[in-house]
Amino acid sequence: MEGAGVKLKRAFGQDHPKLDPFLLLDDFHSDNPEDYIAGFPWHPHRGIETITYMLHGKIKHEDSLGNAGVIESGDVQWMTAGNGIIHQEMPERAEGLMGGFQLWANLPSSHKMMNPRYRDIKKEDIPEIEVGGAKIKIICGEVKGTKGPVQDIITEPEYLDITITQDSEFVHRVKKGHNVFAYVIQGEGYFNLEHNPLLNKDNLILFEDGDVIKISTEDSLLRFLLISGKPIGEPVAWHGPIVMNTQEEIRTAFTEYREGTFIRYTG
Repeated sequence: MEGAGVKLKRAFGQDHPKLDPFLLLDDFHSDNPEDYIAGFPWHPHRGIETITYMLHGKIKHEDSLGNAGVIESGDVQWMTAGNGIIHQEMPERAEGLMGGFQLWANLPSSHKMMNPRYRDIKKEDIPEIEVGGAKIKIICGEVKGTKGPVQDIITEPEYLDITITQDSEFVHRVKKGHNVFAYVIQGEGYFNLEHNPLLNKDNLILFEDGDVIKISTEDSLLRFLLISGKPIGEPVAWHGPIVMNTQEEIRTAFTEYREGTFIRYTG
């Protein structure tokens, strides 16, 4: 349970060397408005990026810098909190399923106090390509010469939404030294060369360091997120929505929040 009372599944929520630079992945989906309608009222962020990917429904957002909008089905919001932002995210009541993901990505110490910025990406601006038996939506990164709309991120992330048809195979080259994980949205498949075990919905897969990953299916299609990034390798001090490098920086952030000096945007 998060926010003012939103039920969700936390795929991970920890500082882990094999997940660096990523800190948290929340999977929220429900056809019962009571599970999500309370939303995420006003709260601060500093030192991270939050990436919201909507699959179903709508979320209204607004922040302390005067930004406001709606993230709809298929849209992505890539928010860099940087030196500090206060915002709220409020789901709209929907007929049927409301669902999506929020990923938190850490920022290195050199960029934790940068000015906040937004990238609001509509679904029609996310390219989709076919590679063999796979359809790939490229939110960030590059596949077969096609680049996603989110670029110039310091940790060089790749964020792909991939669907593989039955009895197919997907081979993808990743950057050496980058951490890579997958999260299964639908169906089932194999995430290694040995074809064992068969993994299905809500499984999180961490890959070892290497150059290529191979994912295959048999009797079912498979839809999953494939996300990678360059590890930061710095100390992490994390309390609630604030992620810095030291406990002193955490204390400073919360003191500034209480005293009304949290926002440092310089325009």
